[in-house]
Amino acid sequence: MKSYKVGENILSIEIINEIISNNSKISLSSIAKKRIKSSQVYLNKKINNSDDPIYGINTGFGSLYNQKISSKDLSQLQYNLVVSHACGVGDEVPSNIVRLILLLKIQSLSYGNSAVSLKTVERLMDMYNKEILPVIYEQGSLGASGDLAPLAHMSLPLLGLGEVDVLIGSKNPQIKRIKASRALKDLKWNTLELGPKEGLALLNGTQFMSAYGTYALIKAKKLSYLADVIAGISLEAFDCRNDPFDKLIHNLRPHKGQIITAKNIRDILKGSEIQKRKDKHVQDPYSFRCIPQVHGASKDVIAHVESIFNTEINSVTDNPNIFQNENKIISGGNFHGQTLAMALDYLAIALSELGSISERRIFKLISGERDLPPFLIANPGLNSGMMITQYTAASIVSQNKQLCTPSSVDSIVSSNGQEDHVSMGANSATKLLKVVDNLEKILAIELLNAAQAISFRKESSSEFIQNLIDVYRRDVKYLSKDRVLQNDIEKSIEFLRNLEVDKELI
Repeated sequence: MKSYKVGENILSIEIINEIISNNSKISLSSIAKKRIKSSQVYLNKKINNSDDPIYGINTGFGSLYNQKISSKDLSQLQYNLVVSHACGVGDEVPSNIVRLILLLKIQSLSYGNSAVSLKTVERLMDMYNKEILPVIYEQGSLGASGDLAPLAHMSLPLLGLGEVDVLIGSKNPQIKRIKASRALKDLKWNTLELGPKEGLALLNGTQFMSAYGTYALIKAKKLSYLADVIAGISLEAFDCRNDPFDKLIHNLRPHKGQIITAKNIRDILKGSEIQKRKDKHVQDPYSFRCIPQVHGASKDVIAHVESIFNTEINSVTDNPNIFQNENKIISGGNFHGQTLAMALDYLAIALSELGSISERRIFKLISGERDLPPFLIANPGLNSGMMITQYTAASIVSQNKQLCTPSSVDSIVSSNGQEDHVSMGANSATKLLKVVDNLEKILAIELLNAAQAISFRKESSSEFIQNLIDVYRRDVKYLSKDRVLQNDIEKSIEFLRNLEVDKELI
């Protein structure tokens, strides 16, 4: 996909993954341009022909909703909204998520229910395509009136304010941080004067939460499949039975994720000489035997959350909404992030569980059972082998459990009581990202141990597993004696991050 026309088709997590994977440029469809122009014309006529108060357009914001604003100050009102709400603090939002925020904001504005100017949407699009990325901070949103503080920082460069990260140089481009005013001058872009409603349309919306959730889902789908692959290597190394993956069992309890996981394991083990040996053990521990049930439950959650986000990224979430055909401007609550907050918390729990069962398999692999040496080293005692890798995994698993306390059960009053129930979805979003990154680390540590453990088996594994381990060994060597394993863990993480997976499998 070389380019993508916003407003032409329904957006999805899969399409977004394709857009970002191919670094596709985006443009507005003709129908989106028409809707945007028409919406702004309608609002301007409405303002000019009536003196009635319209929230956020000729009134103040939040608890100041009853403060009438004169017509000469409407543009200043929108400017003041953006600059006053840029109160973000904490860690900076990663650049790949900043681009998603821009993309999703453009998508939401393309429906023509927000009464922004075409020039404003096109400037956001130019920022996306040229990778002029606003510096946005993680903390500051309550996830209820939209993501006000983060989206204010997204909007500052439109006014020549704030900072941006830009790519400098053509041969070896480097990211450089400069003032937005400097970037606009270099590009010969004028600062924008916001019309009625434009600041509010930019700041209201769930694009911060949605961008984090979208990124997490893309990564989660890949990690869910890799969890099956790595678990398959571990169960081979631990000399486990393949009976628990027989499709007859799973047809009796036909949860979709469970069936998919069992099939994945069967495919991964196909042709294995290890599986053809006579079984020595009547049963295997749950962390091996119940892989389909545990991994499958997480797959079902991922699918559920993806359906929620596929709806959200095709929604209009600012306020008020413009309905020109019905001649209505309605102030409502589409910016409230409760739907996302609960989904993000649910996804964090599902991914944390994948890490939890992975750590249990690591523990069994290093335990010295089933003809494997203690800590997977040929000369234990003198060498500690993989002993502390399990400690590391356990500490990360424990942190994930702590991060899984749901943010969505919390609320706090804001704006003098006018905004008296908030979703805390932004906190759900940022901690979910930590859970996703932690899961990647845990699976990388399991792969490190599984690849080491399977080398002690005399029989060969499946062609699939053997080929994967051969590629893995180019980066991470067999452990014959103690060395600094932090390097191996980092290489293992990088291996998983760069490993391409057939999109049909995830």
